[in-house]
Amino acid sequence: MKKEYGNQQVYFVGGGIASLAGAAYLVRDCDFPGQNIHIIEEMKILGGSNDGSGNGEQGYVIRGGRMLNDEAYENLWELLQSIPSIDHPEKSVREEIIEFDNANPTHANARLVNRKGEIEDVLSMGFDMADRLALGKLIITPEDKMGKARINDWFGPHFFQTNFWYMWATTFAFQPWHSAVEFKRYIIRFMHEFPRIQTLEGVTRTPYNQYDSIILPMHKYLEPHGIDFTLKCTVTDLQFKDGDGITVTKMNVLRQGVADVIEVNEGDLVIVTNGSMTEGSSIGSMTKAPLLNGKGSSWKLWENIASKKPGLGNPSSFDDHVDESKWESFTVTFQDSKFFDRMEKFSRNRAGTGALVTFKDSSWFMSIVLAFQPHFRNQPENVTVFWGYGLYPDKVGDFVKKRMSDCTGEEIMEELIGHLHFEESKEEIMASANCIPCMMPYITSQFMPRLNSDRPKVVPEGSTNLAFISQYCEIPDDVVFTEEYSVRAARTAVYTLLGMNRPIEPINQYQYDVRTLFTSFVTSFR
Repeated sequence: MKKEYGNQQVYFVGGGIASLAGAAYLVRDCDFPGQNIHIIEEMKILGGSNDGSGNGEQGYVIRGGRMLNDEAYENLWELLQSIPSIDHPEKSVREEIIEFDNANPTHANARLVNRKGEIEDVLSMGFDMADRLALGKLIITPEDKMGKARINDWFGPHFFQTNFWYMWATTFAFQPWHSAVEFKRYIIRFMHEFPRIQTLEGVTRTPYNQYDSIILPMHKYLEPHGIDFTLKCTVTDLQFKDGDGITVTKMNVLRQGVADVIEVNEGDLVIVTNGSMTEGSSIGSMTKAPLLNGKGSSWKLWENIASKKPGLGNPSSFDDHVDESKWESFTVTFQDSKFFDRMEKFSRNRAGTGALVTFKDSSWFMSIVLAFQPHFRNQPENVTVFWGYGLYPDKVGDFVKKRMSDCTGEEIMEELIGHLHFEESKEEIMASANCIPCMMPYITSQFMPRLNSDRPKVVPEGSTNLAFISQYCEIPDDVVFTEEYSVRAARTAVYTLLGMNRPIEPINQYQYDVRTLFTSFVTSFR
């Protein structure tokens, strides 16, 4: 029997993948009228942290690269199975990605590069017995016994010099001072990747950057349903009904700078992206270093509402530690393929098959990845684009004696060329390079040490119409900094608030699979 929704409205705060997924579940699984779904986004474009923009002349920008995983992104793949591809409408986005990935399988031949510019043999994880014991203890210790422990509270100095740490830390962007609980969740969730971390064979690639390959098709899928996309509109606060429960009655917004109020009537739902890992991002250029910005509206909204009601989390654990959550990425656009040709020869990987190349002795702890070309829908034929990042932007470079955060795009390229020992090709590489650096103050804030109560539940206790769908809500056993986390949160929020008794794809429990456990154990002794 079809449910009647009458004049019920659903408001999504934020236009990232979680809100788009939530809207898709509403129209696909709940027969909810599209014109009653509102996605409110501060920026002039949808996609949130899954971005990719620019052109061949001015250069392209991807703030953060996302790696997908075939076995661990259960709800994302289920959703993308029902989103048609833009280029091949008879196929789903999921089928398109599998086809592309099968044609361009990942097998990194140059995962770690040393100070001399030599590719390291990384088959051995490099553990000693103390590392293995600490890892085993971490896996079996319950989260509530770990509290705000950091990774470096758990492991000794030797662990952070192992091949495993160099590879795992740069694949997922972990720092030694990040949460041991989040690290434990990653070890368990991606246990099946542990034996092949040196080749990154488990990485699933999209044909283009994630904006062009995932966000755009989701947007195109939703458009015919009549969904209201309100861009350049910032939600600054929520008002609640008096009393103990949690019921939103009003939303304070700024529409292109003008204050306004949205009345939230009985039965209406408010689904919020609380906090943002790419908020406060700043873009530099070949001649200018990016700035370090502070909190923006997403953090301030969460701070405002968390101060009004218990159970809405503690944003301070995540947004008050910029020095521990920032790093810097850079996107490089060339007008030719000279750097790519050189890099393919060096790494023994065709672009799009090699995943990350990490310079393990780099003081910036720098990594780069050459994607399959073209990486953007509008990319001209002669243009090539790659992405890289440094986990330690406050450290002074090995070739350019400046902190990465103070470097221009040109200086970042110089440092990279130094690590690759490509000096004899420096002039021709630099002749057409356009390196655009991007500083992101909160990019790994979701990994900060936290208590369980610091993240609100997807639907908090006592909530009648409010849910959270972000990297900063709590989903037991799942891992933040993934598209899957956002999509799972959105599905949980929609089904729970609308009382839908439908299954959500369960988390694959690889830690209970005997073969996975055995191969992981053997890997730890490699």
